[in-house]
Amino acid sequence: MSEPTLLAADDHPLFRTAVLHVLHERLPQFRTLEAASAATLGAALQEHPEVELVLLDLSMPGARGFSALLHVRGEYPELPVVIISSNDHPRVIRRAQQFGAVGFIPKSAPAEAMGTAIEAVLAGDSWFPPMAAERSEADAELAARLAQLTPQQFRVLLCLADGLLNKQIAGELGLAENTVKVHVTAILKKLACHSRTQAAVLVKSLETEDAASA
Repeated sequence: MSEPTLLAADDHPLFRTAVLHVLHERLPQFRTLEAASAATLGAALQEHPEVELVLLDLSMPGARGFSALLHVRGEYPELPVVIISSNDHPRVIRRAQQFGAVGFIPKSAPAEAMGTAIEAVLAGDSWFPPMAAERSEADAELAARLAQLTPQQFRVLLCLADGLLNKQIAGELGLAENTVKVHVTAILKKLACHSRTQAAVLVKSLETEDAASA
C-alpha cells in the first residue's frame, strides 16, 4: 500500500521548505512531495495517486491566477486543495473558495495556524480566514462553465490564452493538429464563446490584479 502523501506546490524554495517543516512536525505519518511549477505539479499528481492533499500557491510558473486550482479540481475532483498565498485579500479568498479550494492559508499565518488548518482539512473540514467579500455570481457561473471542460480541453484552453496556433498547441501537448481543432470547437461551444480571443479573455479573468500579485 502506498504511503499517504501531501504535496506542497510553490515556486519559492524557502517557503516550500517552511511548509514541509510544518508538515513534518505536525503530520509525521505523511510523506511529503514538492513542486515548483504547474507542470511539475501535474507530473507529480500523475506519478503519485496516493497524494491526499495539495497545498497550492496561486503564483507559479505555468499558472494563470486560479488556473492551476481549476485544473487540479477538474482532473482530480476528489483531491482536496488548500491555497497558500501571500495575497489574503477577501476577494481572492472568496474566489479560491468558489473555484473549489477547501481551504486558504495566508503565507503570513504562523506555523501553528498553518498546521491547525491542514489538520482540519485532512479531517474533512474546510478552513478559511474570516471574509468580507460577498459571493460572486459571475465567478460561480465562470467556475461552472470551466467545469464542463475535460482536463485535456483545459490544457488546450490555456494554450489558446497564450496565443498559440493549433499547430503550436499540437506540438506543445503532443496531439494531432486535427485533434486540437476538435478540442477548440468543443471548448468554444462549452464556454459559449464565439472566438478564440473571447476564450482567452475568459481565462484572463482568472488573473485579477489581486491574484496576480499573490
